[in-house]
Amino acid sequence: MADAHDHALELAEAAHAKGDETGWLETLYARAGGDATKVPWADGEPNPNLLDWLDREPAHGGRCLVVGCGLGDDAEELARRGYEVTAFDVAPSAVEWARRSHAGSPVTYAVADLLHPPAEWTQSFDLVVEVYTVQVLRGEPRREALLALPGLVAPGGRLLLIARGREDDDPEGDLPWPLTKRDLSMVAQLLTTESFEDFVDTGGHRRFRAVWSRPAE
Repeated sequence: MADAHDHALELAEAAHAKGDETGWLETLYARAGGDATKVPWADGEPNPNLLDWLDREPAHGGRCLVVGCGLGDDAEELARRGYEVTAFDVAPSAVEWARRSHAGSPVTYAVADLLHPPAEWTQSFDLVVEVYTVQVLRGEPRREALLALPGLVAPGGRLLLIARGREDDDPEGDLPWPLTKRDLSMVAQLLTTESFEDFVDTGGHRRFRAVWSRPAE
């Protein structure tokens, strides 16, 4: 997967130089041509840190939104566990790929941009799931994305975010660029923090796994 990572990084850096933080994602998926080995984060299975959280949680059900769904593995797992899932990605090729791969799925796949989400999604979801996707953004778009997430959470709903983490004064690192606790403090100002885990996963990567909630009306 090293070549896939290097290709993604090259695309991301070129787009960043042009002030476009998201356009390279469509290029990546389109060029992959249905070959998941060319998408560095396409594992063909749900994220293990999401599975660990779900296994410890009682099944709540309700409306769920998966942010930056990629090829849909997380979305399909959440649907399997009883959620009514909408999953979106900014890359049309990724969404079409997910639909083909999961023909007959109950998941609603959509093309959308977290920086400009559909108005009808405002405070509409009982669970919003964001896994690693904000990490591909830098600078102001990252801040805007983190501030957009709370607006999708319904009264009584929750936001689950899983990310690679680093200290505030650590080097920026490599794609996917880790988040900091300072980054996440913006979310904590808008929602109530339920839990925050700072741990090293089985791959040796530092992770943050946070849950915030919006009070019920």
